[in-house]
Amino acid sequence: MTNKTILIITHKEDYTSDFVINKLNLRNVKYKRFNCEDIINKNYKIDNNFKLEFDGETNFGSVWFRRTKLPIIENQNLAEKAYLLSEYESLLKNLFSTIDAKWLSNPFSIYQAENKLYQLRLAKSLGFKTPNTLVTNSKEDLKTFYFNNSKSVIIKPLSQSRINNNNETEYIFTNILKESHIEELEKYDLTPCIFQEKIEKSIELRVTVVGKNVFTAGVNSQILEATKTDWRKEKLEFYPEEIPNDIKEKCISLVKMLNLKFGAIDLIKDKEGNYIFLEINPNGQWAWIENETGLNISDSIINELLS
Repeated sequence: MTNKTILIITHKEDYTSDFVINKLNLRNVKYKRFNCEDIINKNYKIDNNFKLEFDGETNFGSVWFRRTKLPIIENQNLAEKAYLLSEYESLLKNLFSTIDAKWLSNPFSIYQAENKLYQLRLAKSLGFKTPNTLVTNSKEDLKTFYFNNSKSVIIKPLSQSRINNNNETEYIFTNILKESHIEELEKYDLTPCIFQEKIEKSIELRVTVVGKNVFTAGVNSQILEATKTDWRKEKLEFYPEEIPNDIKEKCISLVKMLNLKFGAIDLIKDKEGNYIFLEINPNGQWAWIENETGLNISDSIINELLS
């Protein structure tokens, strides 16, 4: 398969792709980078064979799906712009469906795997410990859940944790649900979110799975008050960590059940030594983990694409 081309689906600001492409160049591996926002200026064709010809290339041995980004539409009114962006989004999905190659990972599997409740259900079926969880618009159910979990509950987004506001990105972190919120619950609207019991953590773990390879990094999130609930609130350094073989196998099995070749899994090791599954990002970032820990995730991705 080494004589075939790796297609990298991404956008211009994806520095993780740059990271891997540098290694592909060193290894003299053939690749073609498709920055999705350039679709307007790229040549593509699908005829009665229903096989993508992209920029003069059809011989793709594998595809690394990283990110998509829609093109900039100018000189149109808002309605026309919305229509064209919707059509370009549909076009990309149609193009992806005509690529007959090995995917890391197939975007349609990624879209399904982003469902956090689906993740939790599968993880639990594999024997993972999971936090008590509630998704509801019932204030009475939330109150019951809060008191049944000893008034120790967190709240986090159901999907996106970013808000783009006037070209600035704001983040929604995991936060503690306070008793004052419950006491004044009638003042609030319950918008879509996930409520979970708050786990008393020892450390937090990021487990990156590539095929059957597992790379585990730990972070001491409990050393700072600001990061006890969400380690992303401050800059903390990750380090290589080991997890039991049965937990590794469950991580590999979960990625396989989701029809993925890659997954970035967040676990908690609690104060009793139990490993608790939180969620999986089916296309999560990892280059910073490699840079901080030396875990060679990038070569594993390349080898998976070449296998």
